[in-house]
Amino acid sequence: MDIEILCEGLGFPEGPVIMPDGSVILVEIQRKTLTRVWNGKRETIAEIPGGPNGAALGPDGAIYITNNGGFEYHDIGGLLIPGHAPPDYDTGRLERVDLNTGKIERLYDAIDGQRLSGPNDLVFDKAGAIWFSDLGKTYPRSLERGGLYYAKPDGSLLREIAIGGTGLNGVGLSPDESVVYAAETETGKLWAFDVTGEGQVAPGGLGAIGRHVFTYPGHVYFDSLAMQADGAACVATILNGGVSIIQPDGQFSHIPLPDPLVTNICFGGADMRDAYVTLSGTGKLAKLRWPTPGKRLNFNPYP
Repeated sequence: MDIEILCEGLGFPEGPVIMPDGSVILVEIQRKTLTRVWNGKRETIAEIPGGPNGAALGPDGAIYITNNGGFEYHDIGGLLIPGHAPPDYDTGRLERVDLNTGKIERLYDAIDGQRLSGPNDLVFDKAGAIWFSDLGKTYPRSLERGGLYYAKPDGSLLREIAIGGTGLNGVGLSPDESVVYAAETETGKLWAFDVTGEGQVAPGGLGAIGRHVFTYPGHVYFDSLAMQADGAACVATILNGGVSIIQPDGQFSHIPLPDPLVTNICFGGADMRDAYVTLSGTGKLAKLRWPTPGKRLNFNPYP
C-alpha cells in the first residue's frame, strides 16, 4: 500500500479534519496547538493550553476540541510517548475555537460537581449535538475512570451517558446514527451504545458500560476511530501500529502502518477513499488510498 507523508515534525498529532481548500487541520497535543497542514508546511491557528486531543468541524464553522488537560511526555527509542497527568494538570474540558480569530471558548469542564478528566474524541450528530469520550486520567498509583458524554455546542446541556470505562477513546456514529461506537484503550475493546432518544442510550448488560462488539486478540491499545460508509469502525491501534477494520458483527481485518503509535484516521476525497492517518510516535501525517469509502461527517462534507 502506497503511503504519502504530508507533513513531518509534528508534536503528537491527532484529530485530522479535511478542509475545503485541501488543507488538513489537526491538533498537536504535545505542542498544545491547533495546526493547519498543507504542502508539507504547517501554520498555528491557536495555542491551546492543556492537551488539545480531538477536533471536529461544527455546524457554525468553528472547530470543537476535546481537551485532555495535558500529559507528561517521554522519548522512548526515538518515539514520543504520552504518560501520566503533568504537574500543572487542572481539568479536562470541551472547547470551541474560532478559525478566523483563534479565540478559544471553554464550553464544559465539569458535570454535577465532578470535573471532566480527559476528553479525547468527539463526533457531531445530524442534529448538531456532540458525542464525546473521556479517556480518564492516570497517575503513578491511581486512575480516574472516564466515560461517554452528550453535549449541546451552545453550552446549554451536558449529559453523562456512561461512566467507568478504562480509557474510552475513539468515538463514531453508525451511518443511520442509531449506534454510538467507542473504542476502549486499555482493554482493546470496541463498545456500542444503542441510541434510544436525544442523548439517551440503552443500558449495558450486567453492569457493562455498553454493548460489547469486539475485543482484540492480543495486547493492543485502541485509540481514535472513524466510520466507513458500510458501518464498519476503523480503529487506530497502538503497539501493532495500524488500523483495524471492525464490522458490527465483530469480524475484523488489520492494515499495518509504519509507526507503532497510529492514533487517528479520517476520510476524504471525491469517493471518500482518501484516508488521512496520524502517525503520532514519529510525528507525521500520512495519506493513503483506503479499500472502502469512509462515512461522510455531518457539517464537514468536503472532498
